[in-house]
Amino acid sequence: MDKQQKQTLAPHDVEMIPADLAIEARKLVHELSNSLEVIVQTSYLMSTLGLKEPGSDWLHMMDDGVRRAMEINLTLREFLKSHSQQ
Repeated sequence: MDKQQKQTLAPHDVEMIPADLAIEARKLVHELSNSLEVIVQTSYLMSTLGLKEPGSDWLHMMDDGVRRAMEINLTLREFLKSHSQQ
């Protein structure tokens, strides 16, 4: 299936995740969001310390990693929403 065909799929054409699996996946995604939020807040607090290298480099690496993890988590949420009953 090419990109254009994927974009034209109607919601009824999407394969649905069984309800019990979707519920469990939503719980896990929610818990992941909570855990990532702790890391984001801790990273922010650490950024106020004025770390010098290499600590500032490590903090930057952590920020980049957690931002990517948050993007992936959002993608998972959207996937679950579009492939399961509300």
